[in-house]
Amino acid sequence: MARFLSVLLRRLAGRLLASRYSQTLTLLGALILAGLGTINLLQPRAAAHPTGQAAHEEAYTLTGKVVRVADGDTFTLLVDGRQQRIRLASIDAPETTHDRQQPGQPMGQASKKALADLIAGKTLSLACFEHDQYERNVCDVPLGDGSTANQKQVAAGMAWANMQGRGKYMRDARIPELEAHARRAGLGLWQYPNPVQPWVWRYRCWKKAQC
Repeated sequence: MARFLSVLLRRLAGRLLASRYSQTLTLLGALILAGLGTINLLQPRAAAHPTGQAAHEEAYTLTGKVVRVADGDTFTLLVDGRQQRIRLASIDAPETTHDRQQPGQPMGQASKKALADLIAGKTLSLACFEHDQYERNVCDVPLGDGSTANQKQVAAGMAWANMQGRGKYMRDARIPELEAHARRAGLGLWQYPNPVQPWVWRYRCWKKAQC
């Protein structure tokens, strides 16, 4: 009888131990899962980008001397002895003539001169966003008065706010407002009836030969 009671007690103790072990494992698992959830919440998430837009490169700065102005939104900057092609961000200037198949637009030369008057020969530090498909640096061009050459070109009616692709190239939210003001005042290209946006000109005239 004593032997029977001893075996019974050992079995009961084993079951009790197993039960406590199981509860301990369950509690431990819950704590681990909670910890992982906390870690996931603390992890930085990738920045979301508007539909249809690719992730942009990390912003960077270029400092150098302006050695050539190609048109109203493009110039060359000499940086540490190396030429860097610059495309002004957020704007699109009227095209200048490239050749017989790619004629220029009204105000193309005037826009080029306006940009040259702002930046030619100057040493500038540019705030750049990315490289475009032509390997040009896409940049804002700060001037000494707190504005940018990008803004000045649009404010004077020498360029459009670049709304191609539903505004996916827009980096400066002030640019469209500056265009609206220049339009109302009839400045620059807005003195002409129905001026054609450069991105439309490049497609219709240059690509489709419908000048």
